[in-house]
Amino acid sequence: MCNRPRTKQVIEPTRKIYPDIAQSFGITGIVILGTLLFTPVNLILNKLIGKEASMLIYYLLAIGIPFWIVYLIKKKKTGHDSFNIVIENKRIIPFVMVGTIVLLFGIISPIANLIPMPEWVKKMFIDSSYTGFFAFLVTGIAAPILEELIFRGIILDGLLKKYAPTKSILISSLLFGLVHLNPWQFVSAFIIGIFSGWVYYRTKSLSFSIIIHATSNFCGFLMLYFISVDSLMDNPVLEIYGGFPNLIMTIIGSVFTLAFCIYSLGKEFEVKKCNDCRQKQKPLHKQFLTVFLHK
Repeated sequence: MCNRPRTKQVIEPTRKIYPDIAQSFGITGIVILGTLLFTPVNLILNKLIGKEASMLIYYLLAIGIPFWIVYLIKKKKTGHDSFNIVIENKRIIPFVMVGTIVLLFGIISPIANLIPMPEWVKKMFIDSSYTGFFAFLVTGIAAPILEELIFRGIILDGLLKKYAPTKSILISSLLFGLVHLNPWQFVSAFIIGIFSGWVYYRTKSLSFSIIIHATSNFCGFLMLYFISVDSLMDNPVLEIYGGFPNLIMTIIGSVFTLAFCIYSLGKEFEVKKCNDCRQKQKPLHKQFLTVFLHK
């Protein structure tokens, strides 16, 4: 364990923090409004270029334009116009990927299946489930990048500068869940958002959040590709997992695996913190030189 040198926090009065909690809800409202306003575009393009291609264009417009609007607002208010995507420690990647997978199948899926789903909602999910190339571009690439830029890169990053980490992570995860506009995806987005938010808080790198999001979406894409959507929707959770004993074993195994991943990530984060601490501590001759030059 390393001791950080005590330094006075310098606050820049001219640079504003964006967003706060109210502004974060406003950003979420802009995103939801975008998804509603561009729905007619999706319906028109469905007949012209097909459902999957139209879904890609619709998504890029519905999420991309709100992101650009919010990005410009942030740039104007804070003066910051970039996002940190540097991966300093590649050993973190397998832990966040495995952690996401066990979260999804061992914790999120059993919880989400406890929520009753009306027939019309099942039909809506079935009708919007695609497994082609354009669907992969949306779920595996566009969604992880654009949504993480908004909810971790802008919202969480701003909240962390003004509020406690736990509060910031929970609020950003709540908003990430709300933007999906249904309770089943809310569960997944909220829990994955907490995990992603914690990793972002400890690394300050958006790349890990994108990897977590992409892993979650890609798992869902593979399930739709190899398993019938109807069987996933119609079969109860016990049948999907092969019975109650298998479900319990899956949950227990997932909890232990997730705990190991979180423990390992914590160790990696501590290594980075200590390395940063050592870099900030100047050699003795430089300390004397600094004192001499300031006399």
